[in-house]
Amino acid sequence: MSIDTLGLREQKKRETRQAISDHATQLFLQRGFDRTTIADIAAAARVAKMTVTNYFPRKEDLALDHHEEFVASLAATVAERAAGESALAALRRAFMDAARRHDPMVGFTGAEFARMVADSPTLVARLRDLHDQREDALAERLAEETGDELTARAVAAQLGAAHRLLFRELQRRTMDGQDADELAAALSEAATRVFDLLEPAIGDYAVR
Repeated sequence: MSIDTLGLREQKKRETRQAISDHATQLFLQRGFDRTTIADIAAAARVAKMTVTNYFPRKEDLALDHHEEFVASLAATVAERAAGESALAALRRAFMDAARRHDPMVGFTGAEFARMVADSPTLVARLRDLHDQREDALAERLAEETGDELTARAVAAQLGAAHRLLFRELQRRTMDGQDADELAAALSEAATRVFDLLEPAIGDYAVR
C-alpha cells in the first residue's frame, strides 16, 4: 500500500470521527446527553452503530471528546516548563494564557454545552473522573522528576484542586450568561487569587 493511500485512509478516519462527534454534539444539545442514544448518533452521522463505538468506546467520550488532552494537560505543562521555572509558576502561566485565548481545556465551552453537562449525572461523574486522572498524571510526572512520591502527590492534590475549582467557577459564570470577555477577566482575577494562596507553600517546589 502506498504512502498516499495510507494518508488518504487516515484523513478519511479523521473526517469520519469528526463528523460523528459533530452530530453527537448537536443531538446532545438538542435532546440532552442522557436522552440521546448511540443509535440516534449513528443514524444522524449515517454510519453503523459499531462505527460509532469503534471511534468512541464510551458514550461520554462523544461529549468530552478532548478527554485525553485534558488528562495530560497539567503534566505536559510541567514537563515543558522553562529553566528556573517551578511547577506552580509554569501552571499559573499556562492557565493565564489559556484564559486569554478562551481555551476549552480550562472550561470555555459556551452556555448550552455547560448546561448540557451539568444536567447529566453521567457527564458530571465522567468529568470528575477526568479531573482525578489529570491530578494523578501530574503527580506521576512530579514524582518522576523529584523522586519523592508522597510530596509529589500532596503538591498535585493542591494544584489539581485549584484547577478543578477554577473550571467549576468558569462553568457557573458561563451558565449565568456572562460573555467570553467578562468570563476571561473574571477567571484571570480568580486564578490570581487562587495561585497566590498556593505560592507560599509550593512556589519553590520542583524548580527546573
